[in-house]
Amino acid sequence: MRVLAALSGGVDSAVAAARAVEAGHDVVGVHMALSRSRAQHRNGSRGCCSIEDASDARRAADVLGIPYYVWDLSERFEETVVADFLAEYAAGRTPNPCVRCNEHIKFAALLDRAVALGFDAVCTGHYARISTDGAGARHELHRGAAQEKDQSYVLAVMGPERLARSIFPLGDAPSKATVRAEADRRGLAVSGKPDSYDICFVADGDTKGFLRDRLGASPGPVVDADGVVVGEHDGAYAYTVGQRRGLKLGRPASDGRPRYVLSVRPVDNTVVVGPREALAVTELTGGDVVWLAADVPAAEWTRAEVQVRAHGTPVGAGVRRAGARLDVRLDEPVRGVAPGQSVVAYAGTRVLGQATLVDRA
Repeated sequence: MRVLAALSGGVDSAVAAARAVEAGHDVVGVHMALSRSRAQHRNGSRGCCSIEDASDARRAADVLGIPYYVWDLSERFEETVVADFLAEYAAGRTPNPCVRCNEHIKFAALLDRAVALGFDAVCTGHYARISTDGAGARHELHRGAAQEKDQSYVLAVMGPERLARSIFPLGDAPSKATVRAEADRRGLAVSGKPDSYDICFVADGDTKGFLRDRLGASPGPVVDADGVVVGEHDGAYAYTVGQRRGLKLGRPASDGRPRYVLSVRPVDNTVVVGPREALAVTELTGGDVVWLAADVPAAEWTRAEVQVRAHGTPVGAGVRRAGARLDVRLDEPVRGVAPGQSVVAYAGTRVLGQATLVDRA
C-alpha cells in the first residue's frame, strides 16, 4: 500500500512512519509548512510549527530511507484554522484549533492531495486506534491504548470516509515513554525532543495578546448576573466561560467568593460573571454533527459517555442525533462548558460522533 506519512518533526510522527515502513508499505514522508513567516514559529518545540521541525523531519526521513517533501499549506492554514480561531473568539465562542487543523489540514488538504497523487492512505503519529468489522466495510475510531495520550477527541471530526484512508500506527502504544524508547532504538534523533504544547501559531504563547493584535482593542463592561457593572474589559473575545483569573473586577462579590465568567455576549460586547455553581450544566446541544457510528440509529436516545475537553473526564449521558444536531442529557453536571467546544460521544473506547457546542443549560 502506498502511504503518505505526515512528519511533523516530532518523535510520534517519526516512529509512526518507521512502523509503516516496517509493515511493508511504500512510504513517502511529507512535512506541512503552515506559516511563511519565520517570526510566527518558535524555538524549543513549544508548538508543532517550531523552526527546527522541518529539519528534524528531514533527518528522520533520511534515517528511515524514505523520500521526503515539504508541502506549503500556509495559505490554507491561515484561511481555515487561524481565521476560524479568530472568528470564533470574536463571536464569543471558545474553539479548539487542533480540532480544526485535523479537520481542514491533516485530514482534508493533506489527505485529499495524497489521494489525488495516488496514495492509498495517510499515516500520522496520533494516539488513536482504527478497527474494522469482519468484512472490513465499516471503520471505527477508538481511543488509543495510552490513556494519558489519547487523541481520539480531536480526531472525531474527520468523518468516516477519511477515517477509512488513515493509519495510526501508535494506537496500540502503551505510553509515550515506550515510543521514545523505540525512537532511540531506531536511531531517530528526535527520541528526546520535548512534547509540543500551546497553540502553534501563537508564537509567544500569549493568546490574549494574539487576539488583541488581530482583532483590536474593544473595551466594554463586565457585569454580574443582575446586570450590575463590576468591571471593564479591553475585549470580550479574550474571555472564556469558566475563567476565574485575570478578570480585574473593581467591585467584590457581596458574599466575598470568587467569580467566574458565565457567558460572553459579543452583540453588546459584555462579559457576564457569577458564582461557580452557576457554571453547572446538564443539557448540551451541538451542531455540525460528524457521526462515525453508522450502525447507531439516528433520532433515538442512546447511552454514551460524553467528553467536552481534549483530556477531560468522560461523563455518562444520553445522546440523540437529529440531522445536523446532537442533543445531550448529562447524568451529572459539568462546569465551564463554552460554546465552540467539541462535544464527543463514546461507547466504551469507540467514538460515536462529534458536534460543536452551540447551547447549554
